[in-house]
Amino acid sequence: MFNRRNWLGALALSALSLAPWVAQAAEEAPDALIKRISGDVMAAVKADPAIQAGDINRIVTLVDGKIMPNVNFSRMTSSAVGRYWRQATPAQQKQLQDEFKTLLVRTYSGALGEVKDQTVSFKPFRARAEDTEVVVRSEVRGRGEPIQLDYRLEKTPDGWKIYDLNVLGIWLVETYRTQFAQEISSKGLDGLIETLSQRNKSNSSAKAS
Repeated sequence: MFNRRNWLGALALSALSLAPWVAQAAEEAPDALIKRISGDVMAAVKADPAIQAGDINRIVTLVDGKIMPNVNFSRMTSSAVGRYWRQATPAQQKQLQDEFKTLLVRTYSGALGEVKDQTVSFKPFRARAEDTEVVVRSEVRGRGEPIQLDYRLEKTPDGWKIYDLNVLGIWLVETYRTQFAQEISSKGLDGLIETLSQRNKSNSSAKAS
């Protein structure tokens, strides 16, 4: 779904992938962090034929080793599940987080191959020194109209972490929260887990074919 949003979401998540050390990220302001890594990842994706071809194994390794340390994925998942998160058992929460992570990786894997001649420009960053949650706003420029791409970050003991993305005016977590709520309402938490699992298997099979 949301093909244009998918590759932009992939770019947004991948924009966290090349930080050499988490400690270094912790020393940077949120806008400086996103700007530095965005420039690096654009160059890396364009230079890597495997990523451009949607090599899922390479992308999973990239996500696990480089991206996830810079994302508060627990908050992203719990926010997407919404009020039902508190009703989930620890085992269900782990399953939801694992399946949601896989869903995002599989959904965005092929989209990375669409990065060609795009560039990223950033809007003026406005935040107070005491802020613990901020938004870094950017635009992806290429052919056609500029496309909005924003990041929500929070300050943690380990530095700034992303917990939501806005692509084409739609926040990722809010989009999934609506879909997940409908699924939970009709099938329960285990039903959502099973649906995500089946979708991930289908995506995996499609990639393999």
